[in-house]
Amino acid sequence: MSEPITVSIRREVDPARISEATAWVQTGVNLANKHPGFLGSGWVRAGGDSQVWHMLYRFTSEETLEAWERSPERSWWLSMGEGFVRSERSKRRTGIEGWFDEPATGSIPAVDAEPMEAPPAPPRWKQAVTIWLGFFPVNLVFSYLMTPVPGWGELPLWLRVLVTTLVLTPIMTYWVLPFVTRSLRRWLTPRT
Repeated sequence: MSEPITVSIRREVDPARISEATAWVQTGVNLANKHPGFLGSGWVRAGGDSQVWHMLYRFTSEETLEAWERSPERSWWLSMGEGFVRSERSKRRTGIEGWFDEPATGSIPAVDAEPMEAPPAPPRWKQAVTIWLGFFPVNLVFSYLMTPVPGWGELPLWLRVLVTTLVLTPIMTYWVLPFVTRSLRRWLTPRT
């Protein structure tokens, strides 16, 4: 069996049919939830008036994902969205490679167009170096800032690590890693 795989989908939906699209997306989540190997999903609209929707779903392996994608339930569900889903693009990722993707820009192909091939992810060692380059200075600064806090040094180690990771994970995810990956884009991009 392969490792868990995440699918990222970007869809454009007819803005006049938002209520139907909302029910349709939730129906797809409910169907996938009953399928073997399903690990979870999430979906959001880009904004209140936006026709762009983003969805992620994850399966335990390439095999369970492919079984879902070939299932009659999914085929039926997709056919129900044909009237209001204008276009779609999807990518598959296995690890944290999504952090290293360039943001999608421009127009997206129609549903019946050939699926886009995702650009290859950087080698794992480059991903590890990139994460370390972001994490080390942020963790160091946080550690220096917390040292003078009364009682910080007396807290059990597990509690200090818990607080540190709770504070630094969102900072890394939303600010530091995007900045570092943009700064290192030329180095991270595999040569073809």
